[in-house]
Amino acid sequence: MKTTSYYPVIMTGDVAATADFYVRYLRFRPLFSSDWYVHLQSQEDEGVNLGIVDAGHETVPEAARGRGAQGLLINFEVEDVDTVHARIAATGLPILRSLRDEPFGQRHFIFADPNGVLIDVITPIPPSAEFLAQYEQGAAAGQTGERS
Repeated sequence: MKTTSYYPVIMTGDVAATADFYVRYLRFRPLFSSDWYVHLQSQEDEGVNLGIVDAGHETVPEAARGRGAQGLLINFEVEDVDTVHARIAATGLPILRSLRDEPFGQRHFIFADPNGVLIDVITPIPPSAEFLAQYEQGAAAGQTGERS
């Protein structure tokens, strides 16, 4: 299968409010807007897209209709997580995981959208030696050349 595009679609009971959240706080812009579906694209990277669909719409399979997003965490990898954290914290949105360095190779923080979808904003950092051994060669942040 050759994939030509990939993006998550959040099922929600309030398409407009969810779209507004991503436009306001994460710098998306709408490419398509209707009362039941909005397609968003990052203003900073055209390859980053997000769909928002009315959970009760007929295009959602009946078995899943009306449920909304559950158990979802979306990662946004950014160049400077500290700047994004300062901007989001200044809005008064609750920060659910404080800004921190993780030994597995991330500096990150987590907040949530209006549906409870967790948003994890990440800047890769070099992992600890323990976690570095678990990465495939060349896959860890800041890793160059051979591992010992």
